[in-house]
This record gives sequence, structure tokens and C-alpha cells, in this order.
Amino acid sequence: MSNVTGTQNMLDIAEWQNSLTEEVREQILGFWMKHAVDEKNGGFIGYMASDGAVSEDADKGLVLNARILWSFSSAYRTYKEAPYLEMAERALDALREHFHDQEHGGLYWMVDKDGQPVQTKKQVYGQAFVIYALAEYVRATGKQDVLPWAEEIYRLLEKHAFDPVHLGYIEALAQNWQETDDLSLSGKDLNERKSMNTHLHVLEAYTNLYRVWRPEGLRDKLKTLIELHLDYIIDPQNHHFKLFFDDAWNSKSRHISYGHDIEGSWLLWEAAEVLGDQALEERVRKAAVQMAHATLAEGVDADGGIYNEADGDGHLDAAKDWWPQAEAMVGFLNAYELTQEQRYLDAAWSSWQFITAFVSNKETGEWHWQVSREGVADENYPKIDTWKCPYHNSRACFEAIERLERIKINGINN
Repeated sequence: MSNVTGTQNMLDIAEWQNSLTEEVREQILGFWMKHAVDEKNGGFIGYMASDGAVSEDADKGLVLNARILWSFSSAYRTYKEAPYLEMAERALDALREHFHDQEHGGLYWMVDKDGQPVQTKKQVYGQAFVIYALAEYVRATGKQDVLPWAEEIYRLLEKHAFDPVHLGYIEALAQNWQETDDLSLSGKDLNERKSMNTHLHVLEAYTNLYRVWRPEGLRDKLKTLIELHLDYIIDPQNHHFKLFFDDAWNSKSRHISYGHDIEGSWLLWEAAEVLGDQALEERVRKAAVQMAHATLAEGVDADGGIYNEADGDGHLDAAKDWWPQAEAMVGFLNAYELTQEQRYLDAAWSSWQFITAFVSNKETGEWHWQVSREGVADENYPKIDTWKCPYHNSRACFEAIERLERIKINGINN
């Protein structure tokens, strides 16, 4: 891409946008509209294997349903087509009717196929995704009636999960918002008091909430979240995220997550832009570019795919899950917009080429969960479950289309 003229670059970008539009509308959203609706029990199915087999008795996760709400709200905001709104409202209804804890507030982590709670703890990560999705629904529809619910969740997090001594948010609380020893987000995560992952997505949620609702205090909370990432979560030596912490922000892990690094680089910049604090923007700009540089230098394979992670001793997990690929394309486009350095635009293009060649499932729709370093899909992973959702990939397409439009307007630095 970098070896062609500016005029040809403009044509390539238009074609890139067209391919992104086809991908998000047909491969991603089209798949979920056709296959994910649970006609028998309501809401959405909880699990589909890679071969399309549905487990009718599977439990249903909060994260999956909140991310469906976000994805189809964003689709409706973009295209204003009724079927997208219908999917968003179906997800909204599922959250209200089955996940909402009417007694204690907040939302359950997991319900069974009939909508009865089976895991009742208040995982802050999950609460944040509901805020994120509700705010997107407001952005898409202009309907204000869900804002009180978003406010309720926000107030509960600030009352019960916020650490007034060391700042930041505790990973999880019991159903009644009291302390719990069951903190971990999943079986892959450490059972520590604080994590990068939760703070990144509280940041993401509060950024979107601040777009539609600006009560006293939210601006300060968003600013504090940005500063926590800059001061404690980003490692100043290598510009990667630290992943797990105790209450006082002492690091408890040496692992590197390349997908979170590149995702965090653009989410931090988005938060700083929405906040509009010029001094903080300059700090975030520098950090975002450093993170993108570190990811490009260490985490990207020759084929354009991004590795999953590395441990503290330098051992590489060279498999390539779907979501880091999605975040890499956006993160490198963001780095290009911040620097005008062609290598970042090239990296974003290479990421998209890798996605279309290996990750997008052209036979059945959606994306493969994981492909090997050689690009071979691992069919042991599901197509739908608590974590496999349309959020990362649809968002990447929406973000890339918008960013490429800005790049077209502003021109390309050759």
C-alpha cells in the first residue's frame, strides 16, 4: 500500500471501506441475526459450537448479551435500519428481564437458559459493559429512558467497587455488593484485587457514558481512570500493560497481552479526546504511540497477524485469536492518525489482509475464534459463547470505516 501514489491510495482506501462494510453487514451482523436468536427461551442462545451445533441448555452470559446490545445499537446508529434496532431491543429486554438484580441492583454474571440466575456475583467488568451498551443505545436512538438504569449501575460501582484509598476498582463483589473472595473474571485470570482488563473496560464505559450524560463527578472519574492507566497500568520501561495488581497497584504478573496493548492504545486516546483535557491529551498521545510502536515491533508476525501474548520469560503464544486482530487494525489506524507515519497505516492494512485471508469464516459467517501461526483455524473453539460475540469485530469495522474516511479527507502522508 505504501508504494503507490496518493491517488491510488485513495482508491485503495475506498475499496478497503467497501470490504469492511460488506464484512460487518454480511459476515458478522448477518450471522448473529440469523443464528443467535433463541426462539425457544427468549433472548439469545448461550453456546454454538464451531460446526453450528447449538447447546439449548447452555447458560447465558452477561458479557455476551451486553455486547450484543452494544453491537446492534452501534449498527443502528450507523445504518438506521430497523432490523438492527430490533436486535438491540431484544438484547435490552434480555438484560432487563433476566440479568437485572431487582433486589440489590446491578446485573447477574450468568443466568440459565430460562433466565434464572446461576452466578450472582457482581463482576465489575460485566457491569461496565452494560453501561457501555446502554450509552450506545442512547446515542443510536436518542431515547433517554435507559439513562436512569445506566446511572444506577454507575452509582453502585462508585459506592461499592471504587477504592477511595488507592483509587481504581475492585474486580468483583458478592450479589449484595459485599466483599467476596471470588474475584477472577475467568479461568484464565488471576484471582487478584485489580486488573488492567477491568479498568480498561470501565474506562471504555465511562467514556461512552460521558458522551450522553454529564453529571457532576463523572468527568473527574474518567480523568482519574485515564491517569491510573498512565501512572500504574502502563509499564514505563516496555510500554506494555501490566495485567494484575493488588490494592496498592503492585504488579502481580509479568505476562504481556498484545491485543490489550493495542486496544488500550486507541481506547485511551478516545477517552482523552472525549474528556477534552489538552494537557492530558498530550500525555495520552505519547503513551498511545509508544504502545502501538511496542506492539508493532514485538507482537506482529510477518503475515500481519498479531500474536496472543508472551510470558515474563519471553515465551511466545504465537496463536492468533480473533479479537486481537480486530483491535490491531483499529489501534494501528489510530497510531497513523496521531503520527502520520506510513508504517502504521501499512500495519493496519496488513492486519485487515490477515483477517480476510484467515480469520473471517467465509463458509458459515462470523470469525474463527483462533487460528494457528500458520493460519489454520482451531475448530475446538465455539462460534458463540460467553466471550465469543460480535463486539470486537463489528466495532473494528465501524471504527476503521470512520477513520479511513478521515484519512481520505485529510490525505495520506507518502
